[in-house]
Amino acid sequence: MTVPASASASASASATAPASRRAWLHLAASSMAFAAMPCLARAATATAAPAASNAPQMEVWKDPNCGCCNDWVEHLRAAGFRVSVQDSGNAAVRQRLGLPPRLGSCHTALVGGYLVEGHVPAADVQRLLRDKPQALGLAVPGMPIGSPGMDGAVYGGRRDAYDVLLVARDGSSSVFTHYAGGSAATAAEPSPGPADAELSDGEVVRWDAAAKRLTLRHGELKRLGMAAMTMVFRVPDSTAGLQLSPGTRVRFLAEQDRSGLVARRIEVVKP
Repeated sequence: MTVPASASASASASATAPASRRAWLHLAASSMAFAAMPCLARAATATAAPAASNAPQMEVWKDPNCGCCNDWVEHLRAAGFRVSVQDSGNAAVRQRLGLPPRLGSCHTALVGGYLVEGHVPAADVQRLLRDKPQALGLAVPGMPIGSPGMDGAVYGGRRDAYDVLLVARDGSSSVFTHYAGGSAATAAEPSPGPADAELSDGEVVRWDAAAKRLTLRHGELKRLGMAAMTMVFRVPDSTAGLQLSPGTRVRFLAEQDRSGLVARRIEVVKP
């Protein structure tokens, strides 16, 4: 039997139509996915951006030929600061900001409304921004060897003792952090200065003089963001003459280093 040409064409079109619709739908889906890719990329970028924008912004004035200033800038960048540099010297901006010449160093910075003069460690700048004291800023006068930016191999591991000063708006200053001297192998950790002397209250539970371990039932440790509880502290300082029997009330400076909690400046509270 002979099939009419018109019927054959109609059957062919009917067979082809579903395949064409499937191809069209596949193409449309692919196009929509492709069009969505830039939006997804933009969304990922928008999500990541706030982390970078939250980093502290610092502006530094320095001499263009000062290598130790460049090293200090890299120290701050490694600590997460966004740093812009003005290679125009720092004498004029230091004078404009009101820092006494006796506290001057080789570079001046502004961050969070505070002045930072000289080779101040990044950890001290971070604490300054966290604590927000009423002050002009921080300064490390001169260029002490062993401070950030002055600690290269050329100095042979030498580390001089120096103070980071908290400078008031009237030009007076107090010790913010003290760094002890020594070789690179025995580099000392910072010890607290008067500006860091926030004492906490506690009651002696146990005192192990041989091991220099003091168990205290203490109140809130605001400096460390810790609630009241009972904990064991290492006591590195001399305790000669202190009566640390159970039940003795004390005030102390709570700190935390690599080895755990430390109790310094222990003072017995008289009844």
